[in-house]
Amino acid sequence: MTSEQNAPTLDALEAAASDKFAWQWDAISIANQPFKLAVAADPDSMLIEACERQDAGEEGVIDPFWATTWRAAAGLDRFLDQVELQDVPVLELGCGTGHAGIAAMLRGAKVTLTDGVEDPLLLVRMSVWQQRDQCTVQRLRFGIDTLDDQSFPIILGSDVTYLRQLWPELDVCLRQHLTKGGRVLLSDPYRFIANEFREWIQKHDWHYTEHKVELADDPKHPIRVMELHDAK
Repeated sequence: MTSEQNAPTLDALEAAASDKFAWQWDAISIANQPFKLAVAADPDSMLIEACERQDAGEEGVIDPFWATTWRAAAGLDRFLDQVELQDVPVLELGCGTGHAGIAAMLRGAKVTLTDGVEDPLLLVRMSVWQQRDQCTVQRLRFGIDTLDDQSFPIILGSDVTYLRQLWPELDVCLRQHLTKGGRVLLSDPYRFIANEFREWIQKHDWHYTEHKVELADDPKHPIRVMELHDAK
């Protein structure tokens, strides 16, 4: 049997997601066009539950920040309007709902969407079901997993710089997967911690350029896109 024949059906993916958490289809705009995104139905409750389990001493509980589409993803989506993506291989790190990677896909890119946690990838597989010939969805943990013999001229990341302890692993992951001469585009809502990341990453042999993206929902709070090029 082919891998396509072995792949789960959309019904099977929906059933698997329903066994894990409440989810729903959201109709939103991605890449300036309507798109149906599979998302967690109650991310706030999921975060509260995770905090309660952590407070009770349970180990290995991961905060479900992936369950919400953050404004940084919408800002990166808007920024991609000025990037040539037709037939370009693109990697998204820490994809969460997959908004940024899907934005690249809808602009013609061949996208690999990754996250370090399996639950969001289940929803992302549902979201890109109709475009699955243009997308690969798989787990990738910074500094642990690699995509064997794969490199990408563009790597995307939305809100992936908020944990200082992950910066060295993110640096390793970028170097493992970025094509020579490629570019990294990381977005955030001007977090203070990302200001620290900006200084840190430039000390680790990356050329840095910063872009500001205003969004119609709140022009007073723009999104920053940090563009990196390997300085080595």
